[in-house]
Amino acid sequence: MIKAFLFDLDGVIVDTAVFHYKAWKRLANQLNFDIDEEFNETLKGISRMDSLDAILKHGGVSLSQEEKEKYAKIKNDWYLELVNQMTVNDILPGVEIFLKESRNLGIKIALGSASKNASLILEKTGILGLFDALIDGNHVSKSKPDPEVFLKGAEALEVEYDACVVFEDAYAGVQAAKAAGMVAVGIGSCEVLNNADFVVKGLFEMSPSEIITKIL
Repeated sequence: MIKAFLFDLDGVIVDTAVFHYKAWKRLANQLNFDIDEEFNETLKGISRMDSLDAILKHGGVSLSQEEKEKYAKIKNDWYLELVNQMTVNDILPGVEIFLKESRNLGIKIALGSASKNASLILEKTGILGLFDALIDGNHVSKSKPDPEVFLKGAEALEVEYDACVVFEDAYAGVQAAKAAGMVAVGIGSCEVLNNADFVVKGLFEMSPSEIITKIL
């Protein structure tokens, strides 16, 4: 029996990937190298510090831990400048209806995201109140594909792991969901998310009832 839906944030609820890309690219340029959109795709679903490590490796740059923390904060400040301009119009198609229909069915809803700005993003887009629990980068120590974020989400909702469905747009996120013993619905491309139980283009494509029926 399905009792809870757990959602990743970027690429599932909203698309702030372009904000991350602009901020990381600006940081890389400040350090005298560049990143492109293809490289940025490899950062999906991983934490800020892990992303920074990957970017520094890509650019062949070595920094002390103190310098890393300084640059991570600078990048986040640039990112927040963009986030603070978000409105309800930044919610991806079908998301708000899907969340409301899920609640009407008695399904509990949690966020499971590496983002440390998740609460701000949901507040800016006006859908914070549709979530029963928020597990984000402030609550976990391990990045996806580790299942920690989803396990904590289920625990916060007081729901068994195998009664949860995860909605993810990243391969590592699907890995995390499967490692938690949960059903994983991929959001995006079948080719990329070939480890998901099934894939939809977005939450506009199927209703919560149709998702549950497909799983059962």
